[in-house]
Amino acid sequence: MDDTTPPDETPGWLHGSIYAIIGGLLGGAAGALFAAFVTDTIKGLLGRVSDLDNWLLVVAPLIGIGVAVAILQSIGRGEAKQHIDDAPAAEHIRFRPWRSFPLDLVRADLTADVVASAGREETFPWRLAPIRTFAILASVGMGAPLGTESPAAHLGVAAGAALGSRPWARRIARSAGLGGGAAGVAALMGLPLVGLVFILELGRRRRVPITLERVLGAGAGAAVGWFVNVTFELDFIRLAVPRMPPGSLSKVIVISMVVGVASGAVAAITGTAIYAVRGWESRPLVKAIIGGAALAAIIISLLIVAAPSAAVGPGGGAVAWADASGARGWTLMIVAMLRAAATTAAVAAGGCGGVFVPFLAIGDLSGRAFAPVVGASPDLAGAAGAAGGIAGGYRLPVTAIAMVIGVGGPYSATLTCLATVATASAAGLGVAWGLEALTSRRSTGSRVTTQPALK
Repeated sequence: MDDTTPPDETPGWLHGSIYAIIGGLLGGAAGALFAAFVTDTIKGLLGRVSDLDNWLLVVAPLIGIGVAVAILQSIGRGEAKQHIDDAPAAEHIRFRPWRSFPLDLVRADLTADVVASAGREETFPWRLAPIRTFAILASVGMGAPLGTESPAAHLGVAAGAALGSRPWARRIARSAGLGGGAAGVAALMGLPLVGLVFILELGRRRRVPITLERVLGAGAGAAVGWFVNVTFELDFIRLAVPRMPPGSLSKVIVISMVVGVASGAVAAITGTAIYAVRGWESRPLVKAIIGGAALAAIIISLLIVAAPSAAVGPGGGAVAWADASGARGWTLMIVAMLRAAATTAAVAAGGCGGVFVPFLAIGDLSGRAFAPVVGASPDLAGAAGAAGGIAGGYRLPVTAIAMVIGVGGPYSATLTCLATVATASAAGLGVAWGLEALTSRRSTGSRVTTQPALK
């Protein structure tokens, strides 16, 4: 009878799962606290900027962007500035699914490094995070129309990766970075499911498989981020909550179709424009002057058409203005398009921030503009439009679905928002593909030379 001790037969996946959870929890704690601290500082700065006189509301964002450009170019010596991939050659243009669509907006903001390091989060350039933190504070804190969600994901992954760089944490380095990113987004939005899905869906841009270990690491981090949000009673992003149901199935169809097409198309056009100016090759000073001048003109237009609260910041003030003023129809569409142009100009000038929250506002305003037409309440049209803006413009439909589920509301209202996500995804894909094909044909045509006829 063999009485020797049997070898350890614990499955390898169990060991991996345990390390993933531990890494997600530790990285999530570091990422959530760091991202929450930076976002809270931004919120405080924005509060002070919002109380300034109107002429200062025009100047403050320009100063902030100028400081950000100086930080990234001088202190960072250009290394901290993010770069995007080259556009595909014209002969390769064809209709692609959203997962591999070439004009992938997530490469055009602060999530670029998050995408680039997906699946190997331990390689994230976390040493550049302090430089970028000051650039984010200067840009978004001074009122530039840029968001805080990409900074939260970026800084969250950076904090987790920095923690994982310690010798004792090498086994959990990857899950720490992943959990830190999920925690940063969850702490910002107060929705753990959004933090989980957001970071995993970004990873799919590099076709990183969604494994059990990645789900556990991101899920643990998202749970920590939500805990930080609840514990410290954070109130960074106020999402539109649909309270009034659509009333009938026919209205569900009409609202989802009209609002989905409107929000998806406007957001897709904005996304294409942002990607184009993000890849604009020119001297930083030239970009800052041209983009800054355009941004100043747009802010002045928003002050005339709407109100000071709608002119600065990521977009929450514009939505609050629309809700309080009762504005409808073309007024809201004009404000939505001006907000879209403002974010594009801020990116062109060299601002450092995200575009997720601006797309929420653009979609919300676009949806509210059609509320009287489709017979929907402003809150339902706004919530559906916000989800449509994320799906059609930022090209993260699964994250949009997670947001809709997390926000809640009457069952039929949730169903309307989910249907809007589907419509906006299709509309955004069609519009973006059409713009890409049109641009490619023009660029190809401009390179064609006429050969002399043979005699």
